[in-house]
Amino acid sequence: MSLAQRVLLTWIFTLVFLIMLVLKLDGKIHWNWFLIFLPVWTFDTILLLMIIVKMVGRCKPGFDPHNATQDLKKRIWYLVAMLLKLAFCLTLCARLENLTDIYLSFVFVPLWALMIGAMVELGYNVFHFRRD
Repeated sequence: MSLAQRVLLTWIFTLVFLIMLVLKLDGKIHWNWFLIFLPVWTFDTILLLMIIVKMVGRCKPGFDPHNATQDLKKRIWYLVAMLLKLAFCLTLCARLENLTDIYLSFVFVPLWALMIGAMVELGYNVFHFRRD
């Protein structure tokens, strides 16, 4: 998938999600919150499939293991980040639908873990290759 296709796909799913969110918050539609988040989960599923296909592609016989450990660590981090985002969306929808009675601060734990991990990765990428 080319970069232009990925950007277009991201914009389309984001636009559909925002339209559905605004309609739900405005009271025009009375759908379930899980249906409102369906574009987000569809996009996440596509990304997860792409990550898994790239990770499985490492197992084929002609794979060149040059710089493979860094690439594998990066892909594992992407997989963990997607699962944390999925956990946040699921707990948020469950809380909004009153399916569970957990505190809102517990709902945001996966999001906070995702943000901390993103800051650690950013700091590592900025300061690891820095030359004095």
